[in-house]
Parts: sequence; C-alpha cells; structure tokens
Amino acid sequence: MFFCRSKERVGALRSPCPTSSALFSAGCLLAFAVSAGIAVAQQSTRTLDSVRVREAPDYTRVVFDISASVEYEIFLLENPHRVVIDLKDTRANTDFDPRVVAVGRNLLRDLRAAPRNDDYRIVLDVKQRLNPKGFTLNPVAPYGHRLVVDLYGGTTVSRPAIVPKPDGRRDIIIAIDAGHGGEDPGAVGPNRVREKIVVLQIAERLRKKFAAAQGYEPVMVRTGDYYVGHRKRMKIARSVRADLFLSIHADAFKSPGVSGASVYTLSDRGASSETARWLAEKENRADLIGGVGDVSLDDKDDLLRHVLLDLSMDANRSASIEAGESVVRNLKLVAKMHKKRVEQAGFIVLKSPDIPSILVETGFISNPAEAHRLSSADYQEKLAGALYAGVRNFMEANAPEGTLVAWRRERAGQHYTIAYGDTLSGIAVRYGISARRIKEVNGISGDAIHVGQVIVIPAG
Repeated sequence: MFFCRSKERVGALRSPCPTSSALFSAGCLLAFAVSAGIAVAQQSTRTLDSVRVREAPDYTRVVFDISASVEYEIFLLENPHRVVIDLKDTRANTDFDPRVVAVGRNLLRDLRAAPRNDDYRIVLDVKQRLNPKGFTLNPVAPYGHRLVVDLYGGTTVSRPAIVPKPDGRRDIIIAIDAGHGGEDPGAVGPNRVREKIVVLQIAERLRKKFAAAQGYEPVMVRTGDYYVGHRKRMKIARSVRADLFLSIHADAFKSPGVSGASVYTLSDRGASSETARWLAEKENRADLIGGVGDVSLDDKDDLLRHVLLDLSMDANRSASIEAGESVVRNLKLVAKMHKKRVEQAGFIVLKSPDIPSILVETGFISNPAEAHRLSSADYQEKLAGALYAGVRNFMEANAPEGTLVAWRRERAGQHYTIAYGDTLSGIAVRYGISARRIKEVNGISGDAIHVGQVIVIPAG
C-alpha cells in the first residue's frame, strides 16, 4: 500500500495556566474547557464544498475545495485500481454531491465519497495503476483553500514533429503560450473576468490564423484549462524546435484606471542569470549538450560551451527585440499601448537559449473597460490579427533557412502591411533593398505611405 501524508496542524493546545500537583483551579478548568471547545468548533467547521476534475495532456488533476487548511492521506488499492483520499476532521457541505462531478475521460472511471468517523473518504476508481501527488494551496481569488491531487499514469504527450514538405522545405513553427491556467487564474477583473480564460481564447484565435497560413505550423503550449509550469512551457517549445515563442497574458494593477498593452523580451540580467543556470544544473547541461540552435555542443569544453551559449542568447535577444518591435507596430493599430516600445524583463518563459521569445500583455484586466473589451470576441479577433501580422511580418523578413517561407522570399516578392511609424527608407533597410526599388515595384511616386497599405517587397 502506498501512503502520502501531509500534516498542517498547529502545535498542541496548551492550558492557559500552570497546574499544581493536586487539582486544577476552577479558573484553569474553565479556560481549558473553553479552549478545547474552540478547537472542536474549528475542526467541525472544516467542510468539503466541491470537487473539480481537469485533464491535462499528461495527467488528470482533481481539486478539492475545502473551507480551511486540511490534513490528508492518500493511498492506493488494487484489484481494481483505486486512489483513496482521507480528509482528516472534515465533513461534507450539505450541498456537496459527488455524483455530479465530471469524471476524467482518460484516467478516472468514477468518484465515490462518504464520511468515515471524523474523517471524509473519497475513492477514485481509476483505469490503471497511477502515481498520485498531492499538495495544498492557500486561498487566491476566486478560490479558497484547496487540496490538489495530480494523477500521473505514465502517458506520453505527442507533440507535432517538424515534417519536411516533399521538396524538403519545412513550416515555420510558432509556439503559442496562453499564460496561467487551471488552479492559477492569473489576474481577475470585474465581473470575474479571468486572465487564464481570456488569453486562451486569444491564443486559439491566433492558432487558427497561423494554421490557415501556408508555411506556418502553430503549436499550443496548453490547449485547455490546466496549469503548465513556466519551465515546462519552454521545454514544450524546445521539444518541437519552435522558431518563435509567443506568450500571451493580461496585466493587472491596484489602480483600475491603468490600461494598455505591452510587449516584453528578456532583459540582459535575465539572460546572464539563465546562462549560469544552464551551465550549472545537471538537467540543463544534459539538454544543452544536444546543441543550441544548429550547433552541437557535445564535443566542446566547458569554456567553449559558455561562449557559444552566450552568443546564442545574444542572437536570440536581438531577434526577440526585432520580433517584439514588429508586434508593437501592429498592436498600435488596434489597441492603446501602455508601453509604446518593447520593454525588457526577466520573465522565466522568455529564457530559452535558442528560441526568440516575446511576451505580450494584451491589456489590464483590472481596468473595467479593458476587461470588457478583452472578453469581447470582436476585440479578441482584432488582437489576434495584430499579433499574427506582427509575427508574420517579422518571419517573412527573417525566415529560417530551409523553410517554405524563406524559399518563397528568395524567388518572389512578399507582401508587407504598413504599420504605424513605418517609412519607406526604414522598410528598405529592414529587407536589405533600396527604397527606389520598392517604389518601382509598387508604383509609388513620392514617399507617402499610409497605415494598413499593403505593398510588395521585391526579392533581394
């Protein structure tokens, strides 16, 4: 039998006054009785209010909403397979009904519950032997105290592989990361607008746009309402060898008047600390030996690995800033900007050593008007369109060698949508051609261009 215990009780209750070798004083007895009564009352008020089941690709999460912090035990039974959870000194809320719980499709067959002396027992009927991991969470709006049990069944998550086209040219892989998820709601705005839901909806709209574009393959880091750790998000993007990592969030502030979108890339300090981490930790070193970008590091000494990793981080930061600037130019067309330039920060999800990465705060969910817009399908579609145009404009100009987009660029002109702040001379420098050539191809007589105008960039 497998046991998992967690004890979170406070120290033993002590009498508020000393005792003699004879009898307690009446005052001590009264104080002890009052204290004991309080303890019993506290225990009796702990209730199991609800149970929620969420499925991630590689595990199933069962969440117990409890009125206070709880001591619990988890153990396994076989023939048939069951996971048993005992909640100490707990009773079920009068409204709790385990029969209405949605059972997970992959691992859970059924959920049963009943009181057991002063405890409350939940039995999960499961389809195979599982590895349960339990932990408690303190209240964070809109949730209270929770016991979380993750059920791992040894399943492997299949990620789309890079599939070359018949002519040998592959798609550009865009990793789309919707922030937060599951028990991490992110920012919560007026009318219970939750960041985790809004950003997943925007991410899905963006995925559809890239899926419909020839030469691009979008990969969703999370596809549903479940949590993915920050470093696991990076790992998922690296596992599919993404060409760009785009993390989507919504901001919050104590003042409801603050609003606007922002775009972030990795800061210099964040890059330096991450380089040291990758070289120091065994797990990272094993991953690093496989190479950074297209450079193999397994035959290099430590000093050379450090130099190559630094160069890779610097190149990725430069590419990330350029991608971020392209996104900012397009976001300006549909959203108010809180930060008009690309900002830099040490967000963990931006720290991949070999993938250009940007994080977009789509707005302040703490602002009532902006929270309303972020919940609107029409505004979400505009945001997704701006992100799509920004990333695609960057990729069309910087397509990795061997991709279909790079092949098209080499042989024919590409289309570019004029964004706020663009000039013909600036576009010419970005694409390595002359402004005169752009004018000739597009029939432009002067230097005047307008936002939203689509021009053809001739092959260099």
